[in-house]
Amino acid sequence: MSKLGVASRSEARALIAAGKVSVGGRPVTDPSRLVIPERAAIAVDGTGAGRAPWRTIALHKARGTITTRRDPEGRTTVFEALGSIAEGMVAVGRLDMASTGLLLLTTDTQLAARLTDPASGIVRRYIVTARGRVTDEEVRAMEAGIGGRAAHSVDVLKRSNRETHLAIELTEGKNREIRRLLAATGHDVSRLLRVAFGGIELGTLAPGKWRELAREEIARAFPTVS
Repeated sequence: MSKLGVASRSEARALIAAGKVSVGGRPVTDPSRLVIPERAAIAVDGTGAGRAPWRTIALHKARGTITTRRDPEGRTTVFEALGSIAEGMVAVGRLDMASTGLLLLTTDTQLAARLTDPASGIVRRYIVTARGRVTDEEVRAMEAGIGGRAAHSVDVLKRSNRETHLAIELTEGKNREIRRLLAATGHDVSRLLRVAFGGIELGTLAPGKWRELAREEIARAFPTVS
């Protein structure tokens, strides 16, 4: 239900406990019951909560927005920023509040699950500015792994004593992975921009802007999972 945008997870549990939710016309009392949103006829108080038509977009997430449906602290979410465009959509992975760049959103929850499954090994590419000089030894350490986290690849684009510009690739979307890797080598991140997710690239898309993705583009960009 949270993926459908009907309610937050806690609100959904309360609605189910109150007997207000049905699947296929039958009341549901178990919040852990698994359903496929695209196929299940879900209703709340008798009103259908069906999935919106298939739609997938590429958004340039702006700095200061967060990738959640609702925020108890009142911070602006990407869904609020998009308004009605994001109806029925879920985010494919996340970017933290200070990070910017490419974020995919889709009404296809199965597609979102496949794209974020670590087993899919989809490469996410980031351009990162780190404070201080990141040494070749530190680059190798991030690729080898630190504290159970590892980058798929790290390339130095520009380096000085003041800051280092890096191109970093990940194949898993662990929480704040790049920031944690660099922190482990003694560097803070001053800028983090995701420029590609698999075969979809940010390109010249301006912050806060979005573009429609057709099924054919998704199939070309993710041939092993779409």
